[in-house]
Amino acid sequence: MYSGCTIKAPFFEIGPKSYLYGDDILDLAKAADAASEKYHVDIIFTTPLVELRRVAENTKHLHVFAPHMDSLRPGRGLADVLPESLKAAGAEGVMLNHCEKQISIADLKAAIARADEVGLTTIVCADSIAEASAIAHLNPNIIVAEPTELIGTGKASDKEYVEASTRCVKDVNPEIMVLQGAGIKCYDDVYRNIFAGADATGSSSGIVGLPTREARNRMVDDMIRAVRDAWDARHK
Repeated sequence: MYSGCTIKAPFFEIGPKSYLYGDDILDLAKAADAASEKYHVDIIFTTPLVELRRVAENTKHLHVFAPHMDSLRPGRGLADVLPESLKAAGAEGVMLNHCEKQISIADLKAAIARADEVGLTTIVCADSIAEASAIAHLNPNIIVAEPTELIGTGKASDKEYVEASTRCVKDVNPEIMVLQGAGIKCYDDVYRNIFAGADATGSSSGIVGLPTREARNRMVDDMIRAVRDAWDARHK
């Protein structure tokens, strides 16, 4: 586990995936940057690789993450994603094992080790409670407890899944933070997950699926406000 991780709960992850590109990515990043400052909530912005440096250089508060990384070292490797190159471009961390970019346990173990070596925070996706528990033994910084079948559906995990998947990770290593994702589409979904005990939640299609920049930016503000409201209510 990379000990230099600066992300603190509660936090939120925004991943545009390939829904947006070009200036729309930067506009969304700037809206997230403003919401992070406004509500004092850390935000991971998992940007497309080609936009990584631009987002990192034009925001002040975001934790800019790459959406994938390979475990190779400098040298041969055409089209592979080199950990050192991500760090040099301004990445603070990397997402691994998303359902749209799954890797084997062996490759995941190697990638986490390389990320630790170069100083990149790791956020690793798990699509079941059993997988979340297994991945916890690899000691990433953050685990995304995200049932694959709910991704992009607008249907969020229920309270029982949130509690059970969070507990299974913490039982292995209480220092690993748990993000409860999948199907997050509005203020209420965010509030429910954070209030149920998650360190974080996040959204992709619930934000980037909206038709205009203005609508996307309003949704970012609503969701980050929900993180703050739920966390404060939970800790009264």
